[in-house]
Amino acid sequence: MRVSKAQAEENRRRVVTRAAELFRERGIDGIGVAELMREAGLTHGGFYGQFESKEALTAEAVAETMRHSHDRWRATMQGAEAPIAALLQRYLTSSHRDMPGKGCMLPALAADSARRGGPLREAFTEGVRGYLALLEEAATGETPQARRQRALGTLSAMVGALLLSRAVEDPDLSDDLLEATRAMVSPGE
Repeated sequence: MRVSKAQAEENRRRVVTRAAELFRERGIDGIGVAELMREAGLTHGGFYGQFESKEALTAEAVAETMRHSHDRWRATMQGAEAPIAALLQRYLTSSHRDMPGKGCMLPALAADSARRGGPLREAFTEGVRGYLALLEEAATGETPQARRQRALGTLSAMVGALLLSRAVEDPDLSDDLLEATRAMVSPGE
Protein backbone atom coordinates (compact mmCIF):
# COMPACT_ATOMS: atom_id res chain seq x y z
CA MET A 1 0.00 0.00 0.00
CA ARG A 2 1.39 3.38 -1.03
CA VAL A 3 1.50 6.09 1.63
CA SER A 4 0.52 9.70 1.04
CA LYS A 5 3.15 12.39 0.64
CA ALA A 6 2.20 13.79 4.05
CA GLN A 7 2.56 10.37 5.66
CA ALA A 8 5.90 9.81 3.95
CA GLU A 9 7.14 13.15 5.31
CA GLU A 10 5.91 12.23 8.79
CA ASN A 11 7.64 8.84 8.55
CA ARG A 12 10.88 10.52 7.50
CA ARG A 13 10.67 13.00 10.37
CA ARG A 14 10.04 10.14 12.80
CA VAL A 15 13.09 8.22 11.54
CA VAL A 16 15.33 11.31 11.75
CA THR A 17 14.15 12.10 15.28
CA ARG A 18 14.56 8.55 16.53
CA ALA A 19 17.92 8.18 14.81
CA ALA A 20 19.18 11.34 16.50
CA GLU A 21 18.21 9.96 19.92
CA LEU A 22 19.69 6.52 19.31
CA PHE A 23 22.91 7.87 17.81
CA ARG A 24 23.40 10.05 20.91
CA GLU A 25 22.72 7.10 23.22
CA ARG A 26 24.68 4.38 21.40
CA GLY A 27 26.90 6.05 18.82
CA ILE A 28 26.42 5.70 15.10
CA ASP A 29 27.72 2.14 14.95
CA GLY A 30 25.58 1.16 17.94
CA ILE A 31 22.39 0.98 15.88
CA GLY A 32 21.75 -0.68 12.54
CA VAL A 33 19.23 0.33 9.92
CA ALA A 34 16.84 -2.57 10.64
CA GLU A 35 16.76 -1.87 14.37
CA LEU A 36 16.43 1.88 13.80
CA MET A 37 13.43 1.41 11.53
CA ARG A 38 11.85 -0.97 14.04
CA GLU A 39 12.44 1.62 16.79
CA ALA A 40 10.73 4.21 14.59
CA GLY A 41 7.77 1.85 14.10
CA LEU A 42 8.47 1.31 10.40
CA THR A 43 9.70 -1.53 8.21
CA HIS A 44 13.33 -1.98 7.21
CA GLY A 45 12.37 -1.92 3.54
CA GLY A 46 11.17 1.65 3.73
CA PHE A 47 14.55 3.05 4.70
CA TYR A 48 16.12 3.34 1.26
CA GLY A 49 12.99 4.93 -0.15
CA GLN A 50 13.55 7.74 2.33
CA PHE A 51 17.35 7.97 2.62
CA GLU A 52 20.26 7.42 0.27
CA SER A 53 22.33 5.77 3.00
CA LYS A 54 22.82 5.55 6.75
CA GLU A 55 25.50 8.24 6.40
CA ALA A 56 22.99 10.57 4.73
CA LEU A 57 20.50 9.95 7.54
CA THR A 58 23.22 10.55 10.12
CA ALA A 59 24.17 13.91 8.60
CA GLU A 60 20.52 14.95 8.42
CA ALA A 61 19.84 13.89 12.01
CA VAL A 62 22.89 15.80 13.26
CA ALA A 63 22.02 18.95 11.30
CA GLU A 64 18.37 18.96 12.35
CA THR A 65 19.11 18.23 15.99
CA MET A 66 21.73 20.96 16.17
CA ARG A 67 19.34 23.51 14.61
CA HIS A 68 16.78 22.71 17.31
CA SER A 69 19.49 22.92 19.94
CA HIS A 70 20.59 26.33 18.63
CA ASP A 71 17.00 27.52 19.11
CA ARG A 72 16.98 26.24 22.71
CA TRP A 73 20.31 27.91 23.47
CA ARG A 74 19.04 31.18 21.98
CA ALA A 75 15.87 31.00 24.08
CA THR A 76 17.86 30.25 27.24
CA MET A 77 20.23 33.17 26.76
CA GLN A 78 17.75 35.69 25.38
CA GLY A 79 16.92 38.31 27.96
CA ALA A 80 19.08 36.72 30.66
CA GLU A 81 21.13 39.15 32.72
CA ALA A 82 24.11 36.81 32.39
CA PRO A 83 23.37 34.79 29.22
CA ILE A 84 26.34 32.44 29.34
CA ALA A 85 25.79 31.71 33.03
CA ALA A 86 22.13 30.92 32.24
CA LEU A 87 23.24 28.54 29.51
CA LEU A 88 25.78 26.85 31.78
CA GLN A 89 23.13 26.34 34.46
CA ARG A 90 20.98 24.53 31.93
CA TYR A 91 23.70 22.63 30.05
CA LEU A 92 26.04 21.43 32.79
CA THR A 93 23.51 19.46 34.82
CA SER A 94 23.20 15.92 36.08
CA SER A 95 19.95 15.48 34.12
CA HIS A 96 21.70 16.43 30.87
CA ARG A 97 24.56 14.11 31.74
CA ASP A 98 22.20 11.23 32.53
CA MET A 99 20.02 11.53 29.40
CA PRO A 100 22.38 11.52 26.42
CA GLY A 101 19.61 10.51 24.01
CA LYS A 102 17.87 13.81 24.68
CA GLY A 103 21.04 15.84 25.09
CA CYS A 104 23.61 17.68 23.05
CA MET A 105 25.05 16.08 19.92
CA LEU A 106 28.52 17.52 20.50
CA PRO A 107 29.80 15.27 23.30
CA ALA A 108 27.82 12.30 22.01
CA LEU A 109 29.09 12.26 18.43
CA ALA A 110 32.33 14.27 18.29
CA ALA A 111 34.49 11.15 18.02
CA ASP A 112 32.22 9.66 15.35
CA SER A 113 32.42 12.89 13.36
CA ALA A 114 36.21 12.95 13.57
CA ARG A 115 36.50 9.31 12.45
CA ARG A 116 33.94 9.36 9.66
CA GLY A 117 34.36 12.71 7.95
CA GLY A 118 32.20 13.42 4.89
CA PRO A 119 28.63 14.67 5.24
CA LEU A 120 28.54 13.92 8.98
CA ARG A 121 31.61 16.02 9.63
CA GLU A 122 30.25 18.83 7.45
CA ALA A 123 26.96 18.86 9.40
CA PHE A 124 28.84 18.66 12.68
CA THR A 125 31.10 21.57 11.70
CA GLU A 126 28.13 23.74 10.73
CA GLY A 127 26.49 22.91 14.04
CA VAL A 128 29.62 23.92 15.95
CA ARG A 129 29.72 27.19 14.01
CA GLY A 130 26.13 27.84 15.03
CA TYR A 131 26.89 27.29 18.71
CA LEU A 132 29.94 29.54 18.48
CA ALA A 133 27.94 32.32 16.83
CA LEU A 134 25.43 32.24 19.67
CA LEU A 135 28.17 32.30 22.29
CA GLU A 136 30.01 35.13 20.51
CA GLU A 137 26.83 37.22 20.57
CA ALA A 138 26.54 36.69 24.31
CA ALA A 139 30.24 36.87 25.21
CA THR A 140 31.88 39.85 26.79
CA GLY A 141 35.04 41.31 25.38
CA GLU A 142 36.17 44.57 23.92
CA THR A 143 37.04 43.19 20.51
CA PRO A 144 35.51 40.63 18.17
CA GLN A 145 38.64 38.53 18.65
CA ALA A 146 38.22 38.57 22.44
CA ARG A 147 34.56 37.53 22.13
CA ARG A 148 35.55 34.78 19.67
CA GLN A 149 38.19 33.45 22.08
CA ARG A 150 35.66 33.50 24.93
CA ALA A 151 33.14 31.60 22.79
CA LEU A 152 35.70 28.99 21.72
CA GLY A 153 36.85 28.41 25.29
CA THR A 154 33.32 28.30 26.67
CA LEU A 155 32.08 25.78 24.13
CA SER A 156 35.15 23.59 24.57
CA ALA A 157 34.83 23.63 28.36
CA MET A 158 31.09 22.88 28.28
CA VAL A 159 31.37 19.95 25.90
CA GLY A 160 34.49 18.57 27.55
CA ALA A 161 32.97 18.73 31.01
CA LEU A 162 29.78 16.99 29.90
CA LEU A 163 31.75 14.31 28.05
CA LEU A 164 34.04 13.62 31.01
CA SER A 165 31.15 13.65 33.49
CA ARG A 166 29.51 10.88 31.44
CA ALA A 167 32.73 8.90 31.13
CA VAL A 168 33.76 8.58 34.77
CA GLU A 169 32.45 5.90 37.11
CA ASP A 170 32.56 8.00 40.29
CA PRO A 171 29.29 9.99 40.72
CA ASP A 172 30.92 12.58 42.98
CA LEU A 173 33.71 13.21 40.48
CA SER A 174 31.13 13.45 37.71
CA ASP A 175 29.17 16.09 39.62
CA ASP A 176 32.39 17.94 40.51
CA LEU A 177 33.36 18.17 36.84
CA LEU A 178 30.06 19.84 35.99
CA GLU A 179 30.10 22.16 38.98
CA ALA A 180 33.73 23.23 38.56
CA THR A 181 33.23 24.02 34.89
CA ARG A 182 30.12 26.10 35.62
CA ALA A 183 32.10 28.06 38.21
CA MET A 184 35.22 28.43 36.05
CA VAL A 185 33.48 29.56 32.87
CA SER A 186 30.88 31.88 34.44
CA PRO A 187 33.08 34.52 36.11
CA GLY A 188 33.73 37.68 34.19
CA GLU A 189 30.81 37.23 31.85
